[in-house]
Amino acid sequence: MTRYESAREIYAAAGADTERALARLAEKEISVHCWQGDDVVGFDCGLAASGGIQTTGNYPGRARTPEELMADIDLVLRLTPGKKRLNIHASYAIFENGEKADRNELEPRHFEKWADFAAERGMGLDFNPTFFSHPMAEDGLTLSSPKKEVRDFWIEHGRRCLKIAEYFARRTGSPCLVNFWMPDGLKDRPADREGPRRRMKDSLDAIFAAGCDKELVIPTLESKVFGIGVEAYTAGSAEFCLGYSLKNGITPLVDNGHYHPTETVADKISSLLLFADRIALHVTRHMRWDSDHVASFDDETRDIMCEAVRCGLDRVLIATDFFDASINRISAWVTGYRNMQKALLFALLQPNTELKALQDTGDFTQLMVMQEELKTAPFGEVWEEYCRRCGKPADGEWFPRIEEYEEKVLVNRK
Repeated sequence: MTRYESAREIYAAAGADTERALARLAEKEISVHCWQGDDVVGFDCGLAASGGIQTTGNYPGRARTPEELMADIDLVLRLTPGKKRLNIHASYAIFENGEKADRNELEPRHFEKWADFAAERGMGLDFNPTFFSHPMAEDGLTLSSPKKEVRDFWIEHGRRCLKIAEYFARRTGSPCLVNFWMPDGLKDRPADREGPRRRMKDSLDAIFAAGCDKELVIPTLESKVFGIGVEAYTAGSAEFCLGYSLKNGITPLVDNGHYHPTETVADKISSLLLFADRIALHVTRHMRWDSDHVASFDDETRDIMCEAVRCGLDRVLIATDFFDASINRISAWVTGYRNMQKALLFALLQPNTELKALQDTGDFTQLMVMQEELKTAPFGEVWEEYCRRCGKPADGEWFPRIEEYEEKVLVNRK
């Protein structure tokens, strides 16, 4: 009997089917973000991340060109199991032959190389307007700005991003999630909280009035509690974004770093899915605040994935969102993505029918015993089997390949 066969029997005794879990895991797409590889710089303005976000560290080997970033992503794909999508920000537009286009001038052709890259690898694409790291966002205000010319600039940017998302969907044959997150806020106490939010609402209305093919594009709206330079007030708060989404048929996107540290996103999923057809997740690891640390195989990530499975995994769209420049960027990517896969596998291995029955019958003693004993079930053997079936390296096997890549490639990026 192999180690996996033994693990399968142990899980079966607890009411979990490892074969079913492995099959569901292999089918579920998780969208991997491109911006881990270059510290959220992009290719249009060359500006460091702004708008309340910050990448810290200066580890050698940051991707500086589309070719370098795509090569790094390819290595990530080779070292991670599972079905993937690729998540792109508008700031990663690729210009050729000396052409430049501002963000209110972007067209699908500026992302043709990304569409080629994804289509050649059988991946779907997701997209994000970039409302930060740009001269027109210098004061931290975009769609909520009191200046009409600023709002009009970003409204046009949003409209064009919807068209680019349609192009991505047609090229890849998979609907494109396009996520709106605006960093708009104020550093100190506001004199007017309603005004910026009203302007943001009107600006979003103007963007979505342009229309998009809902069979091809999945618009989402993401909230945030605060950021560097916008500590006192954020126009796109949780209440604003959730209210706007539910009223206008937009999918709510929940980032687990965008709430107070004592709030748990796992607890929000069941409530949201009672009122929304689906939700989207950006999974990161926050420390003190939204610091976007590499996703870990920790209690929070497992709890989020458990709720996604219990409430209907098909209705939850999952993506990673973290960036760390203090360590090897590709290792960060691979570690975080593999941890997401592990957390989802852990969730799929829970005997949820049996656990729910214990709760509903009030048998909280046995419920606690089962929950605790499942923590030490032979999860590692099932994970190793999953990596083997996907043809990807198991734990302990993939890091030497990154060390070799660093020695041959990354050290030459000066």
